[in-house]
Amino acid sequence: MSVPGRLGATAQTGALDLRTHPLDPTREALRAGGAAARARLGQLALAGVLLAGLVISIAAAHTDSLLPESVRPIPRWLAGPFGGADVNLHVGGLIAVLVLMFACYALAVQAAERLSARAVLMSIAALHALMLLAPPLLSTDVFSYQAYARMWALYGANPYLNGPHVIALDPLYPFIGAKWVSTPTAYGPIFTSFSYLLAPLSIAASALAYKAVAAVASLATVALVWNAARLRGVDPVKAAALVGLNPLIVVYGVGGGHNDLLMLALLMAGLVAVLQHRDRAGGALVVLGAGIKLTAGVFLPFAAASGGGLGATSRRREITIGASVAVLGVAVLAFSLFGGGPLHLLGTLHKTQSEGDWHSIPGFISTRLGLGGAGRAAGVVLGIACAATYVWLLRKVWRGEMDWIDGAGWVALALLITASSMLPWYVAWLMPLAALATDRRLWRIAIVMTGVVQGIQLLGYIPHNAGLGL
Repeated sequence: MSVPGRLGATAQTGALDLRTHPLDPTREALRAGGAAARARLGQLALAGVLLAGLVISIAAAHTDSLLPESVRPIPRWLAGPFGGADVNLHVGGLIAVLVLMFACYALAVQAAERLSARAVLMSIAALHALMLLAPPLLSTDVFSYQAYARMWALYGANPYLNGPHVIALDPLYPFIGAKWVSTPTAYGPIFTSFSYLLAPLSIAASALAYKAVAAVASLATVALVWNAARLRGVDPVKAAALVGLNPLIVVYGVGGGHNDLLMLALLMAGLVAVLQHRDRAGGALVVLGAGIKLTAGVFLPFAAASGGGLGATSRRREITIGASVAVLGVAVLAFSLFGGGPLHLLGTLHKTQSEGDWHSIPGFISTRLGLGGAGRAAGVVLGIACAATYVWLLRKVWRGEMDWIDGAGWVALALLITASSMLPWYVAWLMPLAALATDRRLWRIAIVMTGVVQGIQLLGYIPHNAGLGL
C-alpha cells in the first residue's frame, strides 16, 4: 500500500499518484474565510464610495472648493435639491472625503471578483444619481457649452470664430470662466450642433441637461465596457467597477457635465462593434466620437491596425471605409452649418493646449515652480516623446505584436502624462481601455493614475498659506 507524498507522489517510487485525495479541511476553511473577509471588505468599500458621494452631493452648494468660481456663492435656483442643507465641508473636510472616496474605490475594484454584479451595478447607478442631484461641480464648462449654443442659435455668431465675449450682455455671461470668454469653441461639430437644441433652456435647466447627458453617457459606457469585457474574457464586474466607480469620472466628469463622457460612449460603442466584427460600424462610431471631441480620433488608427493574421487586410479596409463615410458626413454637417469656421478648430486647440494649466507636468514647472522657459521646453520634449510612443505602439499593433486595445490604453496614458493641459476628468480616456486590457499592468496603473491626479487636485484646494479649517 502506497502512502501519498507531499506532492501527490508515492513515497516508495516517486511516481505521480493520480488518485483523488481528501482536501485539507483546515486549508479550505482558511481559504473560504479569506474569501468571505475579502467580500465583506468590498461591500464596506462600496458603502464608503456611496457615503462619500452622498456627502459631496449634500454639501456641494455651500462648499466653495466644490463649486466653479463663477457661481460662488451659488444662486438658490442653481443649488439643486440639497441647496438648503447648509453643510460646508471646508477644505479639510473635503480633502478627507475625497481621500476616503479614492481609498474605498481602490478597495472595491480589488475586491470586485468577490462582489455580486447586482451590488456593483446598483452602486454605480446610485453614485451617478447623487452627482446628478448636486449643483454643477468644479468646472464652468457647462456654462461654456450653453454660451456657444446661444451665440449661434440666438445671436447668429459663429462659435468657431468668436468667443463668448460677443454675448457679454446675455444673462449667462457672468457664469463663464474668465479663461474662456475670448476663446472660440474647441469642440466638434456634432456636439456643437447638439447643443443648439439646448440653447433656449434657462441657465439652471441647461446645466442639469448637460449633467444628465454626461450621466447617461457614463452609464452607457459602463454597459458597453461590461459587454466588451465578456467578449474579451475579462471579469465584467471588475471592469465595470474600475470605470463606473471612478471618483474622477463620477465627481468631476458627471458632476461637471463634461462632454468627454459623451465622446467616450461613442468611442466604446465603436470598440464593441469592432470586437463583434461589425467593422464599418466600428470605424464610423469612433469618428462620430471625434465629432464630439477630437480626442477620440487619436484611437481610430489602433482600431484600423487591429486584426493581425488571416483577414487582417479585409478588416482594416472595412474599418477605413466606415470611418471615411463618417468623416464625409461630419464634414458636410460642419460646413453646411458653420461654413469655414470648423477649419479654425485645430488652431483653437493648439492655443488652449499651449496655454496649459498647472495640473500638467509642463504647467506645473511653468506656474508652480516659476520656470516658464523650462516648462515650455519640458512641454516640447514631452510632446516629442508622446508622438514617438504613439508611432512605436501603433507599429507594434500593426505587426500583431500587441493587442490593439492594450496599445490604445498605453497611448491614453501617454497623453495624460505629456499633455500641456491635463484636467482631472481626462482620466476617463484611460479607464475603459485599461478595464478591457489584456495587460494587467494597465489595471494597476489606471488606479495609480487616478490617485495621482486626485492628489494633485487636493493640493489645489489648499489656499496659499491657509490652514485646513473644519
